[in-house]
Amino acid sequence: MTSFPSHLWRTSSRTTDVGHCVEVALTSGAVGIRDTKDRQGGTLTVTPAAWAGFMDRLKTGGYDQD
Repeated sequence: MTSFPSHLWRTSSRTTDVGHCVEVALTSGAVGIRDTKDRQGGTLTVTPAAWAGFMDRLKTGGYDQD
């Protein structure tokens, strides 16, 4: 299990007061993703390549629903 230091966690600029919250920790070997409201609830860990692919698809509308 990968542990991420607290200073690496960044809250999404899209975070709202109604509970749509996500935080990301980026390192050269792994990317951590967690729910801001439940930081102890677990961390999803992916490779930097998987994260980059996810971000590229988001930016190009690959996850948009018609």
